[in-house]
This record gives sequence, structure tokens and C-alpha cells, in this order.
Amino acid sequence: MSSFPELRFAVAGAVLVAAGAGALAQAPAPTTANPWVQAAPLPEPSEEVLGATANGKFYVYAGLAPGFRPRGLVFEYDPASNQWSKKKPMRLGSHHVAFTSLNNKIYAFGGFVLPESGPPAWNPINNAWEYDPAKDEWKELAPMPTKRGAAAAAAANGKIYVTGGANSLPGMTENGIAPARPHNVLATVEEYDPATNSWRSVRSMLVARNHHAAAAVADRLYVLGGRIGAAFITGGSNNIDLVEMYDPATDMWSARDRMPSRRSAVGWGVYNNHIIVAGGEFQDRATLSAFRAVEAFDAALNRWQILPSMPHPRHGLAAGVIGNRFYAVSGDAQSAASGIEHSAVAFNEALQLDLVLK
Repeated sequence: MSSFPELRFAVAGAVLVAAGAGALAQAPAPTTANPWVQAAPLPEPSEEVLGATANGKFYVYAGLAPGFRPRGLVFEYDPASNQWSKKKPMRLGSHHVAFTSLNNKIYAFGGFVLPESGPPAWNPINNAWEYDPAKDEWKELAPMPTKRGAAAAAAANGKIYVTGGANSLPGMTENGIAPARPHNVLATVEEYDPATNSWRSVRSMLVARNHHAAAAVADRLYVLGGRIGAAFITGGSNNIDLVEMYDPATDMWSARDRMPSRRSAVGWGVYNNHIIVAGGEFQDRATLSAFRAVEAFDAALNRWQILPSMPHPRHGLAAGVIGNRFYAVSGDAQSAASGIEHSAVAFNEALQLDLVLK
């Protein structure tokens, strides 16, 4: 764990974290030359966190402890006060969950849990949840048709689309998936309708992938990057740079301009017509690394722009956009199996997007 100092005090049953309070106001204003600012660090840094936004606030979920133990974290960040509040934990301790926002509610789909018995592994689930930030309450929804984790979700036209992921191969007797165990990477796409709490299958992606990004712009769904071949970057997988666009009106996928960097386990958010992609990890025979890179995809023009890199590299980070700022929170400073323990970092770094997007 990070050694960042923490100062906590109880407020109305919640935990309001004052560490770094006022840091944004005291720090130099972002400029074109220095568009990143340091905000209050996440009080409980973790790898494999996930982000979502609602009501002008940023939420960090999940987290993963050694031994594949889900942490079930829920933290709320208020940019106006530059403070964190700890909320009720996730109803089901799970990791690599697909999160997205719609109408100021936050939805969580699938993920992995520890097997009830046997050695540690990633056991895929199909649970679905709605989180109401205003009430700090979770509601269980109709389960996904397909059990999977390391999927990604996005909302378009009032529906939510859960894309890709990984799960166990049919006929496997072992409980869950593991780096040395054969498993399935999915092209599956399922549509959830919050109005009817129901699911239907739609056309699969062009390429099966997991640990990817998914975002919606102008009623189109985009999936970006991710991992093919396996769910574990240490288990024979490869990163992919393919971007696909889905049109719900025609139920068709088409390829778009490729990402400048092949990577997986990224953080992302949407700003106007742009999808911002930050961080991630990469491994090959010569390299084991976490990314600092930040790239923006202009969905209207089908082109990429390189943005100023994050001050610190990480993968498995939580990210999102509030106002004109892209927030990149916590994550792991090393790629998986680096041998470096406690490499989760607390950084909450904000990029002033209106200064850097062209």
C-alpha cells in the first residue's frame, strides 16, 4: 500500500477524508504547459479499481488485494471540496466488474469472485446491480445472461451494453479461471434495458477481447483496445489496438481508426465527442510496463490525438470526466507479476481538457 498520509474524521455516519483538502485551490492553476494538477489522493489505494461519475461527483469502486481477494471499495470524490467520502461497500465483493452511469445512477455488471473452495482463481459471475449515489444504496437487478468478468459497459439511447470479457470454458471442472488454465475470451454483447429490467443479446463484436474500454458518443458505442487470447497479461495474452463502433439502430459493428498504443487495463472517460484513454499495461518478451500515455479519440472525425502523459504510470486505475477535467485515480504502478509488492498508488491526477484538446 502507498505511504500517503491520511487524516480522517466521521461525518453523519460516513467517513470524510480530509487528506489533501484544498490541494487544487493551493496548487498552481493548470496551464497549457502544465495541464495536470494533483488532487486529494485516494484514501485507500488499490490496484484494479474502477471509476464512474454521477451528479458531478466521481466514484471509485472495487479493488483487489493479494490472493485475488476482492476489496469491495466504494469512495466518492467531490471536486468542489476536493475531499473523499467512504460509502457503503459493494453488496458483493467482486473485481473486474463492468461499471457505467445512466441518469445519475451507476450500474455494475459481472466480474469475478473467489471460488468457494479450492485454490484462488477468478470465478466469473453474472450479477447486476444499480447503485444510487444520492441514497448510497445498492439494488440487485436481473442477472446478465452470460457470466463474465473483465468486460466493459457503456450506455447509449437509454440502454446499457456490456461487451466482451472472459469466463470459463464449457466442460472445465476447475472452479474459475487462472493464468495457466484454459479459458474463454468473449465477443459477446448483451443489452440491458433499465426501464424493463430485462436483457437481450445483440450482435457480437468483431474481435473477442477483455480488459478493454467501452464508451458512448452520439448514440454510438465504441470499444477500444484491451486484451486478446487470455484474461491474464502474464498468461499468453496480447494487447490490441483495434477500435470498433456499434450502431444500435442497425445492430452492426465497424472498425474505426486504431489506437496509437496497444494496451489493456486502461482508464477512460468521455468529453464532448472525445473518448479519453489513459494508462494501462503491456508485456512482451522484452518489456513489462505500465503506461503514462493519454490519448483522445475524436469520434466525430475518427482520429486520435496524443495528450500530455499522466505524471505517474499505472494500470487498473479508475478514471472519468467531470466538467473540463479528466480524473485518473489510484491503480497499480507496475504491470502484473513485476515482483514489486504494494505497488498500488494513491494518486488523483486531473487533466484540464479544454487546454489540451484541439
